[in-house]
Amino acid sequence: MERAPTKSNSYPETSGIKSWAEEDRPREKLLLKGKHTLSESELIAILIRTGTKQFTAVDIAKRLMSKVGNDLNALSKLSVKDILSIEDLKGLGETKAITIVAALELGRRRQTSEAKDREKITSSKDAFEVFHPLVADKPHEEFWIMLLNRGNKVIETIPVSSGGLTGTVADARLIFEHALKSKATAIMLCHNHPSGNLSPSQMDIDLTRKLVKAGETLDIKVLDHIIVGSKGYYSFADEGMM
Repeated sequence: MERAPTKSNSYPETSGIKSWAEEDRPREKLLLKGKHTLSESELIAILIRTGTKQFTAVDIAKRLMSKVGNDLNALSKLSVKDILSIEDLKGLGETKAITIVAALELGRRRQTSEAKDREKITSSKDAFEVFHPLVADKPHEEFWIMLLNRGNKVIETIPVSSGGLTGTVADARLIFEHALKSKATAIMLCHNHPSGNLSPSQMDIDLTRKLVKAGETLDIKVLDHIIVGSKGYYSFADEGMM
């Protein structure tokens, strides 16, 4: 007995975006109903622009999102090479991958710009909002400092070191050299945990104590140490660890 032909499950069947009702097409939907009504896959489909004979841009966008667990944070961490290496992603070439990476980078920079416009740092949440777009998407650990003036306004944010997946080293002399040059009266420390685990390691705790003590000697207050994950943060100050 002959077996019935099986259907490929790589992508859902489709008859093409142009056959949809106009208000359901991503570009037309954005114009008619506004950008907030579009799903993440539909927004990515607009970047992709065109599909293939078999699969629409929305099909390809949905497939891409499924490959990263429908998590934009995970997608934003991918390079062009990473996207192109994803299997079974038909219709997504280098140009479209570059467009997606560039769009996500613009979004990150917008976050950074908004954070820099903040009047002053008054809480760990304020500090997190400045640091998050700088380090949250990094696949490796980075250590940053924020320099503050007497009014707790941001003078500058500076990357101090870059490490591996599980750690990075911060040089106390380099950190306070930056602070002294900028005439900062206070600093905030920050590093990211790519794993998403926000708990400080013993090394994190020891380093924080060392920098707090060095700051006291130089009359430069270390206000907090923020550990940033993709979806949250840990504050040494809030947890009574300073």
